[in-house]
Amino acid sequence: MSGRKPKPTLLKLLAGNPGKRPLNKNEPQTHCEIPSCPEVLQGVAREEWGRITEELFSMGLIDRVSRAAVAGYCEHYEQWVNASAQVRKFGTVIKSPNGYPVQSPYLGIMNTALSEMRKFMTEFGMTPSSRSRVSSNKDNNAKESPLAKFQRVK
Repeated sequence: MSGRKPKPTLLKLLAGNPGKRPLNKNEPQTHCEIPSCPEVLQGVAREEWGRITEELFSMGLIDRVSRAAVAGYCEHYEQWVNASAQVRKFGTVIKSPNGYPVQSPYLGIMNTALSEMRKFMTEFGMTPSSRSRVSSNKDNNAKESPLAKFQRVK
């Protein structure tokens, strides 16, 4: 299927369905919970799992189904952290075996990992621009929703 990815029905409802297109009444619903951390995640990736899953849970944006996507984000986060450390250590330009200056391979790894992280972050509303696409009317809710808590400026 080509074209723009469909926006989840919940996000359309919270935004007031600005396009006035029909809503998907058969969209699968999930229960917000923190899934178990995959055993494959170790070190920095496991630490990031603990940090980011708590944040996503407080916003009502994580469930068992999203386990692999969050794990993918955490793996790329670890790659980015490790490559960033190597760039700081060796610099962005190194000497080739022939003595010519070339871009550090760690810089390429760092940039690729950051690009992949950004894709996952957008899916989970973890960037300012992806959060700004959703609005909610707090006055209509007696109890603050997880998404409203997420949007609240700290």
